[in-house]
Amino acid sequence: MADQAILEAEGQLVLDLDGYEGPIDVLLTLARDQKVDLTRISILQLADQYLEFVAEARRIRLELAADYLVMAAWLAYLKSRLLLPEQDAEEPSGEDLAQALAFQLQRLEAMQEAGAKLLDRPRLGRDVFARGAPEGIRIVTRSIFDLSLYDLLRAYTEHKRREEFGTWRIQPTELYSLEDALKHLSEMLGRLPDWTDLANFVPGAGGGTLLSRSALAAHFVASLELTKAGKLELRQEGVFSPIYLRRVRSPS
Repeated sequence: MADQAILEAEGQLVLDLDGYEGPIDVLLTLARDQKVDLTRISILQLADQYLEFVAEARRIRLELAADYLVMAAWLAYLKSRLLLPEQDAEEPSGEDLAQALAFQLQRLEAMQEAGAKLLDRPRLGRDVFARGAPEGIRIVTRSIFDLSLYDLLRAYTEHKRREEFGTWRIQPTELYSLEDALKHLSEMLGRLPDWTDLANFVPGAGGGTLLSRSALAAHFVASLELTKAGKLELRQEGVFSPIYLRRVRSPS
């Protein structure tokens, strides 16, 4: 046989395609080889078969897992318990251990049969196919407009108006405040040697920007306020002439 030739070929590659998951699977396979019901198997013959399996596997230099060797040792112990008379009544007898092993084999066989039945059931998409979903009703929508020429022109005008005209947002204007001008002139009062042009006190004077013009206007109003308070003197020689100012001198 091909399998026997593989086992006898020492040192060659051996492929195990039976899908064993552990020593209990090997025991179940060996028990099935006896061609009897699991409830009537010969535990002694099963133990001899398993020990021969382990010896043959080790002879062809296969690495065995520890659980295979543990099972072999336990079967050898079970065989000795079955052959020798019972001495210790506190420990389970050899027959009880044999029945427990037979029960484990029956349970494993039932699980394997249940798994095989599940895999043999018809599979959706391979053996059976679901009924196709019914096709939906196609709904075609057609718009009908009942408008006059005036309505069309008005709608077109509103559409163009939304495209061409947007929201106009006025940015805040930065101006020079009167409070800043009063503070600036008050700080400069002590440094006025004599008549001085008002434009010399205006920051950015003559720039032509809105901020520079607001600064000139704010300083002019501030100078009037300080003159009214009796802290400054103003002088202008003609219309549109420069405005001069100086600090009020204390009487000597």
